[in-house]
Amino acid sequence: MGTKSASTIDATQRILFIRGQKVIIDADLAQLYGVTTKRLNEQVKRNSERFPADFMFKLSADEAAIGNRSQFATGSQRHRDPRFTPFAFTEHGALMAASVLNTPRAVEMSLYVVRAFVRLREVLATHKELAKKLDELEKTVATLDARTDARFRETFNAIRALMTPPALNKRPIGFVTAAEKKRE
Repeated sequence: MGTKSASTIDATQRILFIRGQKVIIDADLAQLYGVTTKRLNEQVKRNSERFPADFMFKLSADEAAIGNRSQFATGSQRHRDPRFTPFAFTEHGALMAASVLNTPRAVEMSLYVVRAFVRLREVLATHKELAKKLDELEKTVATLDARTDARFRETFNAIRALMTPPALNKRPIGFVTAAEKKRE
């Protein structure tokens, strides 16, 4: 594995929603922890009593097929044998995986994984609270006259647009010339 620093790896982007749970796929977790997916899964199998169903689960073939086309088509997933579907680790499962791997990198990265799950939980809670307050305000505004109501609707739509997460601008890979930097 390469020696990427923790600051260059964003664990938050690797967290997915599957079966109503926030999870991270085994290949992504292995990459974060600096081991191969095979090594991660071997350690999980050797310590299966530490991984109950609420810590990890195996994806169905349908979930894996859908995921390969969209969410988790990472380099390690693209060439995976289709007979072996990936495991999905919850927050607790990701921490337990770090403890069974017991490498310095796994211990270090487990802190980032925990922080990513916590950050995601906080963002979701904030959006839920804001959406609830916005709905309540929208109900009270519904009693106003039509012209005022239209203005508020525009405002509500603008606020909802601001609540959607921004698209991430990724910097291009490779050498960027001074002329290309000026165009940005």
